[in-house]
Amino acid sequence: MKSQFVFNKSERFGILLLVALIIGSLLFYFLYTPDRQSALDISSPEVIAVNTEVKVLKAIALEEKKPKIYPFNPNFITEYKAYTLGMSVEEHNRLQRFRQNDKWVNSIQEFQMVTKVSDSLLDTFSSYFKFPDWVTNPKTNSYTSGTFPKKKEVVLTFAQKTDLNVATAEQLQKVSGIGPAISERIIKYRDKTLQGFSNEAQLASVWGVDSVVIARTLKLFAVKTPKLIEKMNVNTASASDIATIKGISFDLAKEIWEYRVLREQILSLDELATIDGITTSKLNLIKLYLSAD
Repeated sequence: MKSQFVFNKSERFGILLLVALIIGSLLFYFLYTPDRQSALDISSPEVIAVNTEVKVLKAIALEEKKPKIYPFNPNFITEYKAYTLGMSVEEHNRLQRFRQNDKWVNSIQEFQMVTKVSDSLLDTFSSYFKFPDWVTNPKTNSYTSGTFPKKKEVVLTFAQKTDLNVATAEQLQKVSGIGPAISERIIKYRDKTLQGFSNEAQLASVWGVDSVVIARTLKLFAVKTPKLIEKMNVNTASASDIATIKGISFDLAKEIWEYRVLREQILSLDELATIDGITTSKLNLIKLYLSAD
């Protein structure tokens, strides 16, 4: 019987060729060491150029995210503006106190002297300071440091002033610091909330009107036709009664009531100035509605 494992010449050649291919593949696998160096050469000029461009684009994007600062007059820095510049509350308050004396900052050095901001902080925004041309390029030295030359102010008599209870928005806007929004706010408070001013002190209850603006307003306006107010006795009024005063919160009204209860009687409304939260303007407002009789 003929064996099943006998191969002819062609078959033997095919088997030998297959074995040779297998052995060759194994030798190539074990002996060949590929170059494992990254195909991307990070030190090449092309890669360096791309990395540089990416860094530049990132820097531009970061710069665009920063709040833009436009030229401004440092004499008119608001509380919010001071916050965005990085100034502390005390630094801004120093500037406000300086300005309330009708003084003006005329240089970067004077700004730092008044506010006491650090050199590092000043360097971040002082280049944006914009002073009037007549300050930066004065023709004459007719004014002292810290003050602007003033025109002779015309003082109006009571009769010459406009009645605050009939003043229009356009008339109110003649006051420096009162724009369309604040003038409308004053009229709305006068007509809808109070049904007429009883005293100039009530202006302090209008949001956005500070003591400086009030002082300017009273140079041109006066309450000539005051609305009559029936005063409440602070020694008999309840906290709820006191809270009906426009501009006095219930919490503050409760403190006034508790102050009176603890002392049994208030002899003078000036005693209320010792209560936290009662400023001079609020005390003047309280005196319109309360009495200590």
